[in-house]
Amino acid sequence: MTNPVWRKSSRSGTEQNACVEVARLETRVGVRDSKNIEGGHLVLDQAAVRALVGHAKAGDLDL
Repeated sequence: MTNPVWRKSSRSGTEQNACVEVARLETRVGVRDSKNIEGGHLVLDQAAVRALVGHAKAGDLDL
């Protein structure tokens, strides 16, 4: 991965401390916590991203 461009996900909350960032990585998508950018990131394929967003929209991931 060469210099990914990270952006705040449109699905992140409006709170500054609750942000998820995403980056397009060739054929996959990177996901990281904006509070801990040095802590690593997940790399997901398009199907996994669609499933994750679907579950988030449905409220399946609410605490």
